Amino acid sequence: MQEINDYFNKIKKDCFKFISSQETKKDKFKNKDRMIKSFLIPVSFWISKKVNKRKPLIIGLAGGQGSGKTTISSILTLILQKYFKLSVFKISIDDFYKTRKDRKLLSKNKHPLLMTRGVPGTHDIDLMLKFFKKVKSKNFKNLAIPKFNKAIDDRYSKSLWYKLESKPDVVIFEGWCVGARAQKNSQLKKPINSLEKVYDESTKWRSYVNNQLKTKYKTLFKQLDGLLYLKAKNFNLLRAWRLKQERKLLVQTKNKKNLKIMNSGDIINFMQTYQRITQQMFKDAIKSSSIIINLNNNHQIQTIKFKK
Repeated sequence: MQEINDYFNKIKKDCFKFISSQETKKDKFKNKDRMIKSFLIPVSFWISKKVNKRKPLIIGLAGGQGSGKTTISSILTLILQKYFKLSVFKISIDDFYKTRKDRKLLSKNKHPLLMTRGVPGTHDIDLMLKFFKKVKSKNFKNLAIPKFNKAIDDRYSKSLWYKLESKPDVVIFEGWCVGARAQKNSQLKKPINSLEKVYDESTKWRSYVNNQLKTKYKTLFKQLDGLLYLKAKNFNLLRAWRLKQERKLLVQTKNKKNLKIMNSGDIINFMQTYQRITQQMFKDAIKSSSIIINLNNNHQIQTIKFKK
């Protein structure tokens, strides 16, 4: 226990500074000490033991909308850098969304619902695979990696993209559908919400998305050396957390011009596009993950289970 306290004392200042940057007057983090000491420091130890200096360790971090992926991955990055002296690059699958222009084309050619970012098929898989190939290359060169601006629902200009100038020891690849698996075709027939019932009566949209998981995304997720899964108790909790997340985005965005911030109705519809895969991940991810991080009703880590 004393050892954990020593580690905590070395990294708490940086961790608390980051947490403070994520808070608003209405939304404050609780039990910060316990989250870091009891859960995130042990996870950092697990990651550090798997590091191989010859090639980057690729760790996936999955969890439903609003579950806390960005916060958890950022704190893990701070701990790994500050205490373990590891070079860490954190990237979200969200940053690889296709541009609005490309999604518009996709929505015309395949299905109108594919204009909405999020589901498999709306990311640039080739760009992601190219990133993993280059980051693992012995002849590593500087990389420019896309950065997505959710407030305008499009990529930032290239001048604002991430710059990776040296090969990292660890890559944390986070996203709501990271590690997701396809369903059987028979599972697609029955709609699970009003959006599927009204806008995907033919099952064309969900069949297209499912086929993406069977093929391109299966190849992508094979790049992972381990998967951490943030498990919420149910989809209704995720919906509430996602609503809170959107309010925070509005508060934190200084330039309100061309904002694509969603209202409550928009978010409920938006999350229906995520529902099928999210609920399937409740079943699949607990089997395929290396570490399961169970969240309670108050959006806090309750327990953690190391599996691999």
